[in-house]
Parts: sequence; C-alpha cells; structure tokens
Amino acid sequence: MSRFKLLRGNIFHSELVRESASMGLLVFAILLSIVVFTQLVRLLGQSVSGSLAVDGVLALLGFNAVYYLPALLSLSLFLSVLLTLTRSYRDNEMVVWFSSGIGLTRWIRPVMWYALPVVCLIALLSLVLSPWAMSQVEELKRRLDSRDDVTAASPGTFRESKQADRVFFIENVDVGKNRVGNIFVQSLQHGKIGTMVAKQGMQETAPNGDRFLVLLNGTRYEGAPGQLDFKIIEFERYAVRIKAVEARQRPAPADSLPTLQLLQNLNSWNMSELERRLSLPLGALILSLLAIPLSFVNPRAGRSLNLIMALVIYMLYNNLISLSNTMVGQGKIGPAIGFWGIHVLMFMLMVLLFYRRLSVFSLRRLAR
Repeated sequence: MSRFKLLRGNIFHSELVRESASMGLLVFAILLSIVVFTQLVRLLGQSVSGSLAVDGVLALLGFNAVYYLPALLSLSLFLSVLLTLTRSYRDNEMVVWFSSGIGLTRWIRPVMWYALPVVCLIALLSLVLSPWAMSQVEELKRRLDSRDDVTAASPGTFRESKQADRVFFIENVDVGKNRVGNIFVQSLQHGKIGTMVAKQGMQETAPNGDRFLVLLNGTRYEGAPGQLDFKIIEFERYAVRIKAVEARQRPAPADSLPTLQLLQNLNSWNMSELERRLSLPLGALILSLLAIPLSFVNPRAGRSLNLIMALVIYMLYNNLISLSNTMVGQGKIGPAIGFWGIHVLMFMLMVLLFYRRLSVFSLRRLAR
C-alpha cells in the first residue's frame, strides 16, 4: 500500500512538472517573439527617421530582450501553471486526483518544485543581468551620439548634422578602401546655401588630427535658385571639415545601475528601483501559487472565466507594484509599506482563494 502511494505521488509529481515546463517554454517563446518583434519595429522606425544608426539596431534589440526577460519569465511561469491545471479541470483529471486522495494543497509541492528554479533565474536576471543590459544600452547610445556626421550617416538616407547646418547623403560605402560613392552635401556658410555633389570621396585625417571628407571630381552650386548671383563651380578635389562631436554627459538612469551601487546609495529613487527588482522574483513565486486556486473551472460559468479573472489579477498586481514603486521614489510612502504592502495583500488573496476552494461551508449554509 505504501509502495502504491509512493508510485502515485511520483507519477502525480513528475507529470505536473513535465507538462508545466513544456507549457512554460511554449508560452515564453511566444511572449519573447512578440516583444522582439515590437522592439524591432520600433528600432527600425528610429533608424529610418535617422535618430538611430543601423549598426546599433541589433545590439539594442539584444540588450532590450535581456532587460525584459524577468517579466517574461514571471508571466510565463504564471500562465504555465494556470493553463496546466486548467486543462486538468477541463479533462476531468482533477476528479481522478481528488478521488485518489490528492487534495488541492498537495499541488503546492510540485508547483514549488517547478517554480523555484525559475524564480531563482528571475532573481539572477533582475538583480544582475538586466541592469548590465541597460548599462550597455546607455553606453551604446552614448557612443552613437558621439560619432561624427559622416560616420553616423547611413547609406541611402539623408542625415542632418548635429549642428543643423549640413545635410549629408551617401549612396554606398566601401569600408576596406575608405571610399564613399555618390555624395550629396548641402551646407550653410556665411548666410549662403551651397550644394555639392560628387561621384566619389574619401575620409582623410590632417597632421593636427582634424578629419575631412574629401569630394573628388564634383560640382558645387552656391546661391538661391532663380537669383542672378547663382554660381556653379566644378572641382577636382574639395575638402569638407568633419566637426568633432563631444559625448554628452548625462546621469545614468536608476535601472542601469548595479544592485550593489543601489545598496550603497539608498536614496528614494534607488530604493524604488531596488524594490522593483526584488518584486519580480517574489511576485513570480506568489503568482505561481495563486494560479492553483485560480485554475478552477466551473462548467456552469464558462471555461474561460478563470483565465480572464487570472489575467485581471495579474495586471492589477503589476500595476500596483509600479504605482507603489513610483510613490516610494517620490517619498509619498515608506519603503517597507511600498514593498511588503502589495505582496502581503496578494498573499492574503491567495490564502482566501485556497480557503474558498477547500471549504465545504458557505455563508448561506452557515447562516442556516
């Protein structure tokens, strides 16, 4: 008899973990694909508008994906447990497990066995890797902003200089030979607009360190069209000085600071960011347990009602965490209340839902 119970427990345990893991991988792949696609569209839009260099799109896409991994894993963990147990209710497997002596609280152990490794991974990503990814994003943006106009120009697109006095267009670039082809440069000098076109050009560096874009065998048009002082000058060699751009010094945002640095300087906004990072693994653990009573399917109320209620609770939970973090950063509430208040509230909700599913009494029956 004890061997039968042990075998039954092992089958019950391994089946739940296996199905939840496979469901979690599927949900995570779908969510990651959606996030990567939306981020790619946004970054490509910035690249087309000229505010972002083409060679920085893939790097920013990868770092942003790493930053969103903790939230995606948390949602995937919640949905995988919820969908797995919901399927067991729909296929009447829960009736078999309940009739064999496995109550609702017996699901806590296998769910925790599956959830704890994922929660540890979320904590590692939230506390270490996500801040590193955001610091790399800030460093990459700083390097892209400090590039000169010719280096930042993308082939086939018009780009305005950072001083707003020149417009560049380069059709193609040969990096190996340091050559550019089909160049268009429009500049404003001494109150006059000059336009230069050349079939090819190259970059040169003077002995004093100044850099020049040298146009070869081109034409310069100077003046306003329709006026008599309009000039057309053909040249064999014309050098345009490339103005150096100093990197802008801006304070690093709190989400790009290492966790150890946040602990060393616990001001209000750093405390808010630290609580946000700690809320991700703790919230994922509470949500994975909350999915057990939320997975109950009532055939009379519709099979999708529990899923809708679970998603509403998830969005409400995340919005409350964001709201409390903002209020902690603004100094409106204390850090302890802002951090523990929301999680204790959700833990109490989980206990009440467990009691609701386990209790055979109701208020109406108790009144009778």
